[in-house]
Formats: sequence, C-alpha cells, structure tokens
Amino acid sequence: MNDNKFLLNTPELKKENQLLHLVENQTKFNLNNCEFSIYETHQSAFGVKLHFDTIAFTAMLRGRKYMKLENKTSYFDYFPGESVLVAPGETMVIDFPDSDETPSQCISLSLNPEFIENSLNHLNYSFAKVDETSTWNLQLDEYFLFNNQSLASATNNIMRIAMDDNSQKDIMADFALKELLIRLMQTQARSMVEKNLSKNKSRIGFVVDYIKKNLHQKLSIDSIAKLAYVSKSNFFKMFKDELGTSPNDFILQERINKAKELLALNNSIKETAFQTGFSDTNYFTRVFKQLVGVTPKSYQNKVISY
Repeated sequence: MNDNKFLLNTPELKKENQLLHLVENQTKFNLNNCEFSIYETHQSAFGVKLHFDTIAFTAMLRGRKYMKLENKTSYFDYFPGESVLVAPGETMVIDFPDSDETPSQCISLSLNPEFIENSLNHLNYSFAKVDETSTWNLQLDEYFLFNNQSLASATNNIMRIAMDDNSQKDIMADFALKELLIRLMQTQARSMVEKNLSKNKSRIGFVVDYIKKNLHQKLSIDSIAKLAYVSKSNFFKMFKDELGTSPNDFILQERINKAKELLALNNSIKETAFQTGFSDTNYFTRVFKQLVGVTPKSYQNKVISY
C-alpha cells in the first residue's frame, strides 16, 4: 500500500431502508457542467457494469472494489485514497467481494466535454507551459492515480459544493471543476515521471530523472535549471505547472522517499542520511519526522518487523 496517498471526506452511509438498490445505489447531484454521484454497495456482488458516456473522474471513499475497465485493463484492487479516470464510452466491470461486511462507497463526476475543452484551451492559450513540448491535456491512458494532498483537497471541495444547498452552487462548481482539472493533470504528470514515462520526451522528465539519480549529493536549483536550458524563474514555474509543487519541496520529498527505501533495507540512520544528501543526521531526523510523522528509527523498526 502507498503510504503517501490522501483519503477523501466520507459522507454518512445511507440506512438500508433508504436505499433503492443494495448494489451501486446512486445518489445524484446535477450541476451545470457536471453530474456528481455517490455510489454505495451494501451486499457482495460480482460482474456489475457501470457505463460512462463522457469523461468521468471517480474516487473511492470506503471499502474495496475489485474491478477493471472493460476496454483496457485486467482486474485491480480499488481502495480509498485512489482515483480512476474513465474515458468516454468506457465501462467499469466491478466485483464487491467484501460488501456484506464492509459497504463500499465511491464518487463519480461525469464532466461536460465542452467544459473540459474550453478549460484546456483557455489554459493553453493564457497560461502556456514553459516546456514547449508539454501542453495542458488530460492523459486518458494514465487513468489510475494515488490521491496527493492537492487532488484530495480539490475533490473534497467539489464534493462539498455539489452536496450543499446553495443557489450559487453552479458558479462555485465551475471554479472548483477547473481546479480539479489542473490538479488531476498535475497528478497524472507526477505519476508519469515517477514511472519514467516522460524522461526522454520533456524537460521535466529529464530534470526529475537527474534529481532521482543525484539525491546523494548537493542539488543546486541554479545548476539544474541550466541543465534544463531554462532560467531559474521559469524553472520554478515549470515545476509548479507540471507537478503542482516547487522544485525544493520535490527534492526534499524524493530524499525522504529514498530514505524510506534504505531504512527498509536496514541501513543505519547515519548512512541513510548521507546517501540521501543530508550532511547532518539530526537535521535528517527532524525533516523525516516532519514529513513522515515518526522518527527514522521508529519507521525502520515498524517496516522491518512486518
């Protein structure tokens, strides 16, 4: 399980006598440019199909599904903290093996295609990316995502607006949907560079690859920007646009991710700090606890004992 994924807020489950269906009971909220739905399943079921005519963003809130996208994947587990982007005309095929004991709950946002197109055109025209090889665009093949903090926050926001009784909700929802699209694209980009899918195609891919290979040494933003053939200010903008984070925060998080791998291999705290670019063990311990929530030693004891 990925321990960096963020869970979403969970509306209360309906009582069984409030449900029209025990399997994928739908509670729908219609917005101007989106249909927002909450699906609940309270009994085990297999081979359930859910079809989407337009692009849909889905996210798990509770329980577990075992599912596939009919046209493109084999089966995979779908847990809270995870999201799936469904292409137009795609069908989910879903098993609910645990729902007798643990009801499942998920959301879907079926998005107006014209709204998506207009939003992406506006971004590409008015907020073009620094990297000329990259544009604002949804990647329908990068469909399975772990929720980071920004994506979870944007999803919670649109969920709150959709369920609220407010005469201005359509206006607020349009702004919230635009943020969700940006956060979704940034999460996809982060996922793709994590898999090294773009290192030979874009500047950001090259930069991320360079950072990952040099975590053990001092990394200067000035020198990395020069390697990417962009100014320092454009380097910061490129990072923010593509990945939704600053280069400094990205480097720090990558150092900690690498440290977790080394600690799981039973490396000493001192050696781990050295191999991830920290010259001071106390500073490493302080940063690790701040980002992970426990000290390096506590983390190591926990993962090794499993």
